[in-house]
Amino acid sequence: MRQTARVTSASDDLITLAGGLPDGWGVSVPDERDVPALTELLRRHEEHARGWAGATPSGVLVEVAGSGRRIRQNVLVRDGGGAVRGWASTHDRAAGRMLVAAVVDPRLRPDVADRVAGLLLDWAQGVAVRVGTERGLTTQQMDSGAFADDPRQQSWLRQHGFTRVRTWWQMSRPVSADEATLSTRLRPGVRIRLVERQGSGMPSERDLRIVHDVLETSFEDHFNSHEETFDEFVSRLREDPGHRWDHWWIAELVDGGGDPVPAGALVGSVTEGADGAAGADGGAQGSYVEYLGVLKTARGRGVATSLLRTVVADAASRGRDRVGLEVDADSPTGAEGLYTSLGWRTVFVTESWHKDVPVSGPPR
Repeated sequence: MRQTARVTSASDDLITLAGGLPDGWGVSVPDERDVPALTELLRRHEEHARGWAGATPSGVLVEVAGSGRRIRQNVLVRDGGGAVRGWASTHDRAAGRMLVAAVVDPRLRPDVADRVAGLLLDWAQGVAVRVGTERGLTTQQMDSGAFADDPRQQSWLRQHGFTRVRTWWQMSRPVSADEATLSTRLRPGVRIRLVERQGSGMPSERDLRIVHDVLETSFEDHFNSHEETFDEFVSRLREDPGHRWDHWWIAELVDGGGDPVPAGALVGSVTEGADGAAGADGGAQGSYVEYLGVLKTARGRGVATSLLRTVVADAASRGRDRVGLEVDADSPTGAEGLYTSLGWRTVFVTESWHKDVPVSGPPR
């Protein structure tokens, strides 16, 4: 068994990887040519951990070859025959918060899978230390996740010093064609509009900044909120394969006779396939609520309900069959009650796992 391996990161730094791999195995940085193999690896992982696969090549392509490569880094592990057996990615999401994903082929023997997982997480920690140092931080948060029914992934994260900190309900609501009129059923005093588009077809920067400001302010007291700059926010969402400018809405309060006052925002996207085991591949497109935020000063006015009815009506008008979203199962606000009352149901459950890494020294 080899005791160490080295890999060139996206920034051409050499990082020593701990753990060791079987003879003949190797590590490298993936590119566009690896997207099919990485997609199949991720789909095998999803099938094993969740019961059905949903990964698409377009989603994987963003991770390994998108315009955000300066904030995303990847490493893959190949066996002696050249097959991809493991993949880790890091995403410098915001100051102090780095998203980490480690995927290991479920067909590997448990002892080999353990070694691959350890190597990938060690590599990710090395990236976290370097990026945290570059940002001038003293501590860098590694934010990873697992499906609630995946003890294998949970065990690797726990062994590597991660702690389970949150549970998330992944919810979906069916949509029927007759719901295209739901957008007319808004609360009195609330107006919903799309972000304005300029002559070029691009959205108004003023409106994009309104959306960013509303969401940053709405979520500042939420779990694990880290401030994201306007440029980081817009660039990240534009990379999403499901991104559409005509899925960004602003909610305004229009009562009182004065100028409309921004009160909430919803950013949506397009999803492919289905949100459950039945028909997970193919089928009609769906809509997804990436963000829904309401300012404290406007809560209790029906702003969230009006935004949700708008995105459902939009999905219905486009012939889509569902709208998905994620809910913090541990939130004290009881937001899940609103979603349930409007027809959303939990399809599967995920977990957040965190590890705070000092950046003043090498990874442990």
